[in-house]
Amino acid sequence: MRNTTRYPVEGANSLWHVYKTVPFWKVVKNFIVIQLARYTPFLGMKNWLYRTFLRVKVGEQTSFALMVMLDVMFPEKISVGRNTVIGYNTTILAHEYLIKEYRLGPIDIGSEVMIGANSTILPGVTIGDGAIVSAGTLVHKDVPPGSFVGGNPMRVIYTREELEKRWAADPIYRKNE
Repeated sequence: MRNTTRYPVEGANSLWHVYKTVPFWKVVKNFIVIQLARYTPFLGMKNWLYRTFLRVKVGEQTSFALMVMLDVMFPEKISVGRNTVIGYNTTILAHEYLIKEYRLGPIDIGSEVMIGANSTILPGVTIGDGAIVSAGTLVHKDVPPGSFVGGNPMRVIYTREELEKRWAADPIYRKNE
């Protein structure tokens, strides 16, 4: 189960209540910053924009590819470790607006994680250190550290131990040679 907090609403669907949950001008500012960062080819500048204006926790040497879309309403709930790669056009959400409720949840992406292009990460998910997320994956639950996951629905393709065995046989990944 994802780590989200549920907030019921009455009347119209929860998206109609959006500006009761997040200030309008915060959304406007976040939208502008995110759009600038999406098209900026300078990785250091993206990280600075995210840290300074959106309060995203971004580790050193982390790379956000072009067109990455962070949560426009609650980006401060996103944390990314060091030396992680977020692939092209990935969407990272910290909220879900549903018919009768909305949900908020933190996103915790570990260090040295690889997230493939066109993936979507849902609220309340933790992706462990060293994990690999295949391109086009819907991350709807926690990802164990060091594992390789993919698909929709997401599933574990290789555990950390299985990956270590595969890499031991690959000369590119052998250490001390």
